[in-house]
Amino acid sequence: MPKSEHKSEAGTAKKSQSRLTRQGQRGGDERFQRALLLILLVVSLTFIIVPKGALTPTEFATGDIVPRDIKAPRDILIPDDELSEQKRKDAEKVVPNFYDYDLTTGAVVSDQVSQILGSLRVSPAEELTAEQQISDLESSFGVKTDKQSFLALKELADQPGIKARVQNIMTQLYRQKIVGNLKLFEADRPKGVVFRSLDTQAEFSDSGQDEVIGLGQLQDSLKKAIGGTELSTRQQNALLELIVPLLRPNITFNQNETEARRQIARDEVKPVLIQVKKGEMIAREGDRITPDQIKRLGALSEDSSTVSLWRNAMGMLLSCFLLVYFAHTFALRNIRKYHPENRDLMFLALVFLFHVLVLKICIFISAALGSAFPYVEQNAYYYVFPFAVGTMLVRIVLNSEISLVFAVLAAIVTGALFGNSFVVMVFVFLTSLAGAHWVRHVTERSSLFRAGLRLGVFNTVLLFALHLMTSRPFDLQLIYKLGFGFAGGLVAAVIVTGIVPLVESIFRYTTNIKLLELANMNNPLLRDLMVQAPGTYHHSVIVGNLAEAAAENIGVNPLMVRVAAYYHDIGKIKKPLYFIENIGGQENRHDKLAPSMSSLILMAHVKDGAELARENRLGKALTDILRQHHGTSLMKFFYDRAKSKAVPGVEQIDERDYRYPGPKPQTREAALIMLADAIEAASRTLVDPTPARIQGMVQKIINNIFIDGQLDECELTLKDIHNIAKSFNIVLRGIFHYRVDYPEPVSKERVNEKGVRSIDEDRDRKSTEQTANQESPPKKGSTEDLKRLGMS
Repeated sequence: MPKSEHKSEAGTAKKSQSRLTRQGQRGGDERFQRALLLILLVVSLTFIIVPKGALTPTEFATGDIVPRDIKAPRDILIPDDELSEQKRKDAEKVVPNFYDYDLTTGAVVSDQVSQILGSLRVSPAEELTAEQQISDLESSFGVKTDKQSFLALKELADQPGIKARVQNIMTQLYRQKIVGNLKLFEADRPKGVVFRSLDTQAEFSDSGQDEVIGLGQLQDSLKKAIGGTELSTRQQNALLELIVPLLRPNITFNQNETEARRQIARDEVKPVLIQVKKGEMIAREGDRITPDQIKRLGALSEDSSTVSLWRNAMGMLLSCFLLVYFAHTFALRNIRKYHPENRDLMFLALVFLFHVLVLKICIFISAALGSAFPYVEQNAYYYVFPFAVGTMLVRIVLNSEISLVFAVLAAIVTGALFGNSFVVMVFVFLTSLAGAHWVRHVTERSSLFRAGLRLGVFNTVLLFALHLMTSRPFDLQLIYKLGFGFAGGLVAAVIVTGIVPLVESIFRYTTNIKLLELANMNNPLLRDLMVQAPGTYHHSVIVGNLAEAAAENIGVNPLMVRVAAYYHDIGKIKKPLYFIENIGGQENRHDKLAPSMSSLILMAHVKDGAELARENRLGKALTDILRQHHGTSLMKFFYDRAKSKAVPGVEQIDERDYRYPGPKPQTREAALIMLADAIEAASRTLVDPTPARIQGMVQKIINNIFIDGQLDECELTLKDIHNIAKSFNIVLRGIFHYRVDYPEPVSKERVNEKGVRSIDEDRDRKSTEQTANQESPPKKGSTEDLKRLGMS
């Protein structure tokens, strides 16, 4: 192997090792940051939620004297642990024992015997001694035998039909049920036995009538069956000695499944609860405390406001930690689009704290209003609170999946904040979901006010439905609640409208509103692209049309895709004349460059574009698409040119040097830009763009990208790719549509050199077919052979 190749491999290995080291360090830092953020979040929530001050709890022991009458302030359900445990044990006893029934056991044993006999028949006896063959037999099949039995087995192996006879014997024997321990099975039978066929997974109960035998009886039956054959006694003994170690039961006890089913039966037993009604006397003054009263008082103290501040705080701290941690972990592993980065988690934590803090302040305000306006119930003011603000912000900035998780957490924590109110929790959850739904595709700021109106109407209907469930009369308080609920929707919209620009500025998020601003063609970056690289600019516009149509077809945000298409090639601003679409009639600069240098220039436009995107604050989403829109695709033109110029056996051309640095598209949006980019560039090479040729070209380009593995890391399905191809075909057919050949006007007539009047041809209206027929082969060094250069 050449030294240069050794050095190249060593360099590649060092780079890979250093990259893995950096990734490991970065991953450790990110985990530390997330853990620190989680701790700060739950501590802050605890200090906000837990009220100041608390009453000292009164604890009693059996025989203590009750100092005062104690009544239940609310309905309480007290679990009876002893009776519940007894019912669980009874449920476990009812579950039958579970056995697996394998109908293929006989065939497996028969196949093993056939393989052993087959190996004896084909062994070259003239080259190996009997001892060597016996050793090979033991090492290959685990069969131990002596020389006399081995010779008998070799005789059997040479007999015609021996395998069929063995198979027939095993089939007859394994028609009955066979267990490894017959005594244990007979002991389990009175408790109930269920068989499961491993072939069909069908289950059936033991009727108690079927005969079940053990392995000892199976061996006796085998000995009897072999004894009934025409084999010699020596051969019978050898065959019996071979088969007996291979015998196995076809019924086995499945202890794991049995215990799992018993556990399920145990878990299905609901705990026995003792109900204590509101106002019921739990203990009277002067009475001695009984164990039953201690149980009731314990249940009351666990759910009362007499719990100490620190105990309440620690419980809230632990509850918030478990709630946030496991909600995040579950969503991360089970929800496909839930992949927040550290910046997203910081945003979510701040919004969550803002949500809880605002509600805490609103509670104090409502208490003051309740004192000032006693004719309005204090809880009626709750429904003007902006419960949906947090979830609406998350939906606008991130996505539906993260907003759903946020809504669940916000509803649970808000319910705890309002005295463990289930009604408030349900109201917060549903109004948050409704608010997130109506802001999912905000395309202008006025859309937020329309969403607020819809949310107000939704709150009104929801409050009316909750009121019907309470069976309370229709009074003036209901009118107040409905009015406040409607106002709550408008308040949420106003707050979100004011906060969104602040969030975009601080966290540099790219919302739909920001995308609309970026889609303006008067944006300085797009104007620079139009002036300095006009070919790239028009290419980007057509890519945007292609990608937007496909995005609408597969359910991707079309606005994000269109704006990403506009900016995906902004890196070409720095070296516009090195890309074929901007050359025009000038000399191709790549003709004087080495293929490796040309490939570096093409790669640089991805890096330059990402830098321009960061400088102009386009947002992380657009910057990622700019970096991923070429993936790790191969610049085949320059790679083939480099291979043609390389000296065989001396210069080694590495394909990796002619691939874009990546990464591959991680999202459906980035994959759409990659496909639309390649399709638009390839469409320029079509001579006669008929619908059939367009469809063939689209299919070929998409297949090549798919086969190259560029779509492996995104979430496009085959159905999505099929719909994308159909959308591309429709748009391209519209771009390359045909026009009729208009008759030339009379004013075009002129006299040629021969004096014959003729009509001058309008070169701007030549048909595609005429143009194709008049094309001449491209000359060397022309721009024709670089049509795919700079495919963006």
